[in-house]
Amino acid sequence: MIIGLHHVQITIPKNEEEQAKNFYCDLLGLEEVIKPETLQGRGGFWLRVGNQEVHVGTENGVERLATKAHLAYQVNNLHEWRNKLEENGIEIIESVPIPEMKRFEFRDPFHNRVEMLELL
Repeated sequence: MIIGLHHVQITIPKNEEEQAKNFYCDLLGLEEVIKPETLQGRGGFWLRVGNQEVHVGTENGVERLATKAHLAYQVNNLHEWRNKLEENGIEIIESVPIPEMKRFEFRDPFHNRVEMLELL
């Protein structure tokens, strides 16, 4: 029996951790958590999002614009997030409407698809 979701992983190009931390920790406000010592030499970093984690790994040669794969962050103030992202030069992509929620998408600096949504 599957009892929950522990973490998801996204990837960024190798040696881009500092720019990724600026985006995910500074702009989005996610908390970095320390990776186990046995994994620290592999690059990347881990983030806490509520009770789950996002693991940011590194790999080159990935065409991130070619995929629909994405993370969706649930927020309580979608309008404020839209403004904050736009003020920081992030292009907002309008999403197909879904009943009972407002949402939009954008791409992180490495072209990973990201969704923000607010339940109505």
